[in-house]
Amino acid sequence: MIRAPVQVDVLVAGAGPAGSATAALLAQAGYSVLAVDRAAFPRDKACSEYMSPEAVRILDRLGVVPALESAGAVDLAGMQLTGPSGATLHGKFSLGAHPAFRPTGLSVSRRILDTELVARARAAGAVVLERTRVEELLYDGGAVAGAVVRDCAGQRRSLRARLTVGADGLRSVVARRIGRRTWGRLHRLAFVAHVAPVRGMSSSAELHVGAAGYVGLNRISPDQTNVAIVVPSDRAGPARSGIEPFFWNMLGEFPGVRERVEAGEIVRPILATGPFAAWSSRVSTDGALLVGDAADFFDPFTGDGIYSALRGAELVAETAIVALSRPGPVTARSLAGYARRRRRVFAGKWIMERATGYAMHFPRLFDHAVARLGRREDMAHTVIGVAGGFVPARAVLNPVFLARMVL
Repeated sequence: MIRAPVQVDVLVAGAGPAGSATAALLAQAGYSVLAVDRAAFPRDKACSEYMSPEAVRILDRLGVVPALESAGAVDLAGMQLTGPSGATLHGKFSLGAHPAFRPTGLSVSRRILDTELVARARAAGAVVLERTRVEELLYDGGAVAGAVVRDCAGQRRSLRARLTVGADGLRSVVARRIGRRTWGRLHRLAFVAHVAPVRGMSSSAELHVGAAGYVGLNRISPDQTNVAIVVPSDRAGPARSGIEPFFWNMLGEFPGVRERVEAGEIVRPILATGPFAAWSSRVSTDGALLVGDAADFFDPFTGDGIYSALRGAELVAETAIVALSRPGPVTARSLAGYARRRRRVFAGKWIMERATGYAMHFPRLFDHAVARLGRREDMAHTVIGVAGGFVPARAVLNPVFLARMVL
């Protein structure tokens, strides 16, 4: 039984990539950190399990890349996209408009990634309590002052903290308590399987867009591939009667994909997640910050969810280290720079995500843009670099690039 302190500098709700990275960075800075998560690690998680070179940069900073590679992580060269009518583009990280941290990203199961990040947080000095969930926030004079948590035995306790970080995912308790949680119109759900093997996989991930949604293929080990189907929620009703028959039926709507996947075997039960397109009206308040999916998550199409979580953790640490260094309560004013940092880093990504997500509703236009990018390889590499976070969004979001893409 881990003896947890009842008062710390920082309480982190959630120990996925965003929460564990936040805990590790703040513990390294000398603060007392306690993280709680409802799961027990190692655990499986529905995710694309795709990491760009920029995500690898942060993992390298945390010191976990050697362990991930030893556990079977595979190099990721880039992304190949196939449009509704068969147009294709292939973008490679190594050929982007700006140099990446390294020529390749990484792919590895969340079961491995999350376990290594939790271990890193503990090695940095953070206490991590598993099978423990946040039930309610504590307040002091209107400011967040920690949380009431409950462990797997049903025991409740109050944990007080100068700063509480909500890293507790799409259905974040912290986010719902500190502001309004908004859900967008694109109600999509993802169904994710691990299949061994899938025929014809290369060192690049694949996205196949169709009328029913899209499917992603991404090698996560030498012999296993992550297969993720993302569909509108109004198409997902039959999954209630049997998730595996639904999975195979939806795959049949993507010519050439089902045949490749059927050659293998599902080696992990299919997991579902969503709906997506969720964001919080505020990401900071007196005594609290949000990071990762608790702050926002639009759609898994760009495959950058892990990068966003890790980069968000860096922004939390930059903000919190300064705020915690001052005596007294951590105020909203001392945390205000966090929202500005997020806008500066993620604004271009947000625009790209929404433009791509809604463009799929116009198959001819989408396919035309993919075909144009496919014929101009330098542009394809740039788009994939922007999605991966190491090429500035202005390289795509400018009149010249956009005109070349559609005209």
